[in-house]
Amino acid sequence: MPTDADGASAFFPRRVPAGRLGVAVVAELVELIVTGQLKEGDLLPPEGTLSEHFGVSRTVLRESVKRLEEKGLVIVSQGRGTQVQAPGYWNMLDPIVLSALIDNDESLGVLDELTVVRASLEAAMAREVASSRNAEELRRLQNALTAMRESENETDSFRQADVVFHYALMEISGNRLAENIAKHLYKRAVESSRYQGINPPDAVALTLQEHAAIVDAIARHDSDAAEKAMLDHIQVSWERRRLRDTPKRSRGGAAAQSKS
Repeated sequence: MPTDADGASAFFPRRVPAGRLGVAVVAELVELIVTGQLKEGDLLPPEGTLSEHFGVSRTVLRESVKRLEEKGLVIVSQGRGTQVQAPGYWNMLDPIVLSALIDNDESLGVLDELTVVRASLEAAMAREVASSRNAEELRRLQNALTAMRESENETDSFRQADVVFHYALMEISGNRLAENIAKHLYKRAVESSRYQGINPPDAVALTLQEHAAIVDAIARHDSDAAEKAMLDHIQVSWERRRLRDTPKRSRGGAAAQSKS
């Protein structure tokens, strides 16, 4: 038999939890900031205006602004208001911030920078693995490479096996800080269709060769070769996938000609 509560629910939709509303507010404000619609030094509109715009209570809005401050995107000053901070203060490893940067990365500049940082970290970890790995750790990498070879005809499985290989090497390195940063960068990057790019027909074969070179150097305890093999792999594989109609930016901000 229907209860009064059942009847009421037909007329009054279930309220969205405040936490979920806050997530949506934070996501929209993050995007406005990382895309430059709200620029460094800009003041956010007054609390009442923002509360009305988003359709949330002032309590939800205050919590959302607090999340932005924790991410380094804004600074709240008594008597002045909430001001947008320079990019150098942003926590770019924060999942929401990093995702917004990548999703709105029309020039691919963020992914270019991500590749440089990731390549440097993983190359250093490959060097450490080559110098200190034991037989069991080497087998783990060899097995990860075998899994890549066995899935080379299935794109999604091959990509997953590729991720497993890199994660294994990061974990074996024992460098927890480098591992944490590299995993954050890699995880967010592989979720982007721009990072996946367009692979040439021989991409899988080349990728397997590059991973084999890394494992071979590690097997020989050749730290220099392992470091170079990993650095070359990450940089060259990105160059293969990188969309050609998005030329690289120069350090001054102007677009530079991409390599032919």
